[in-house]
Amino acid sequence: MAIYLKEDEVASVLDMPLALDAVEQVMAAHGRGETVDYPRQRVRLPSTMTHLLQGGVPGLNLTGLKVYTSAGPKVRFWVHLFDATTGDPVAVLEADRLGMMRTGAAGGVAAKWLARPDARVAGVFGSGWQAQGQVLALCAARPIERVKVFGRNPDRLVTFCAQMSRETGREIVPAASAEETVRGSDVVVTITTSPKPLFDAEWLGEGTHITAAGSNSLARQELSEAVVRRAAVICVDSREVAVRESGDLMPLLEKGRTQPGRWVELGEVIAGIRPGRTSAQQITLFESQGMAIQDIALAARVLERAREGGLGQALPY
Repeated sequence: MAIYLKEDEVASVLDMPLALDAVEQVMAAHGRGETVDYPRQRVRLPSTMTHLLQGGVPGLNLTGLKVYTSAGPKVRFWVHLFDATTGDPVAVLEADRLGMMRTGAAGGVAAKWLARPDARVAGVFGSGWQAQGQVLALCAARPIERVKVFGRNPDRLVTFCAQMSRETGREIVPAASAEETVRGSDVVVTITTSPKPLFDAEWLGEGTHITAAGSNSLARQELSEAVVRRAAVICVDSREVAVRESGDLMPLLEKGRTQPGRWVELGEVIAGIRPGRTSAQQITLFESQGMAIQDIALAARVLERAREGGLGQALPY
């Protein structure tokens, strides 16, 4: 029986440890060549945009898609799952929180594999909905003690830090400037919609890990070319997706200053196929654009818990 899960039902069974494990496992499978994933497609109209990601995870016997629509400030998300053997529909999930958590989990998994083992201080650019997932995942994946957050809205920033402090049990504090956010941070996370770079390359210390999660469009660029050039390791979730969507990498790619063959995929690092960080002094960079298989894998875990709890309503398929 195919079921429909609403946002509150998804939220009631979804937590960050579940998201981290689902994303880590499916990315390892991707690194071994055991999944199918297609880059995002967009339908642009004068007032709306529809975004579509598709993929398949044979290990879960699922194919599926994530679709979301945006019209001005309003965005709506759904994940559709299908049985990979029979083609029968399995579930439809409202996926605003699910997407936020899986995006955060991708950053957390990257920090687990690429940040220095002694990383304790983080700097985060962004204090919105998506930034919540990044902070939750980072604190769950690594023994981070202090997080400095920089945002454009001072009131929202204070509220965000107080909320994240309660949820993580860590010291989450507002940063007074972009420079303060970066200097002294072992991990730097950018999760904004900025069309221009957020900080100077010279502020980065040796051994910093960067997760850039906001630039999933060529109209956005959170990192300068100088920041990217300082990275000894450039890691992406998917090379095929990154060459189409990474506003941070495209300027260097177009000038011949980087090549996709030099980038490692997160799944390759997890699966032990290609190395990630090889020294404490290296600056590492993870460019996160998002993949359908991440949504499918996490939706499958949520669906399992929801069925156990008797949640959802039957769909008339």
